[in-house]
Amino acid sequence: MLKLAGVKSTSLSLLGLCGLFLLLVQFQVQWQSKLSLINNLVYPLLVITAVFATQFNRSRVALLCAFWVLYLSSLDYALPWSDWLKAQPDWTLLCAASLLMLLAVIKDRALLSIHTVTRSLLVIVCGGAAFAWLALSQHLQELTIQSSFYTQLLPYLPIALPLSIIGGLLIWQSLRAHNLTQTALLITFIVWCLNQQHIIDFPWSVIAVLMASLYLLAVSTDSYYLAYRDDLTSLPTRRALNQLALSLGRKYTVAMLDIDHFKKFNDTYGHDIGDQVLKLVAAKMAGIKGGGKIYRYGGEEFTVVFPSKTAEQSIPELETLRENIATYDMVIRNPKRTDKKSRKGKQPSDNKTVNVTVSIGVAQRAAKQSFDEALKNADLALYRAKKKGRNNVSE
Repeated sequence: MLKLAGVKSTSLSLLGLCGLFLLLVQFQVQWQSKLSLINNLVYPLLVITAVFATQFNRSRVALLCAFWVLYLSSLDYALPWSDWLKAQPDWTLLCAASLLMLLAVIKDRALLSIHTVTRSLLVIVCGGAAFAWLALSQHLQELTIQSSFYTQLLPYLPIALPLSIIGGLLIWQSLRAHNLTQTALLITFIVWCLNQQHIIDFPWSVIAVLMASLYLLAVSTDSYYLAYRDDLTSLPTRRALNQLALSLGRKYTVAMLDIDHFKKFNDTYGHDIGDQVLKLVAAKMAGIKGGGKIYRYGGEEFTVVFPSKTAEQSIPELETLRENIATYDMVIRNPKRTDKKSRKGKQPSDNKTVNVTVSIGVAQRAAKQSFDEALKNADLALYRAKKKGRNNVSE
């Protein structure tokens, strides 16, 4: 089943964009009186955003900012190509759209590397492709083909057709994975097309300031997830757990969860299968009820925090979680089947169904007790759960 992990972030971003432009229209008089300030702000903001993005290895965002600086400079100053650029609105529209498509399909790389040369060549190719397409479209329009479909298609051939293809690709890239850079590229494409086609008509400096602010937000949010989210399981890390501890009240329950015999499982089936087990347990834990907040503490250990809950209220949810994990059948392929020929062969006996279990220790915060002390008590309870034979919840 196809999972579109970026639906939520893309939808919220597009709703936010609509709301933002409604505000711009509503308060047009107010921001127009500050237009000179915005014009002075736009270049420093784009440079700061590019530097900030580079520090976090978001080279695509840095390149976006560079494109904005180049375009605005071409409009504001008499550069050698400024007059030609202003006389070629169709090429400008398609060239920028193709650049956004390019950024959507490449990966973030260090700016000062061999990849810079390759990407510079690809940028030139995008400009040439846009020019060649417009020339081809003009040639096709001069042909006399007796076809009603061809006649109806002609008006949309130069601009609408390539923009539809590029827009479809950007939408797909934004929806298929939770990636704020891809969403920022999609929003940039939408705003660029709308303003170039005068469907909306805002000064480019205002548009660029809004886009730079969006890029800053995207890079900051991605950096937060990088620091506070575990790459393998997508759960919050111990650092996020420490942040939560600062906001907890006087009543809460902490649980420490450990996968039983995980080292033996890793030694038997390999680290790749071990990673799959960690993902499975994390996915099962993410569905816990009762307001439990899940964190990967480290290795095969996880932490569950129930704010404003007693141990008595939390244990039934943890028992359900333990049972869900223990009764889930995992199908393991024979690790020896590594070559392509053996993988294609039908050998059902090579597959093995296994189950993993977890032990859970629970501790309710006592009076005048710190979070670290409550966590230590949960760890001691986890030790008792393992001593009792594992696959159980101990308080």
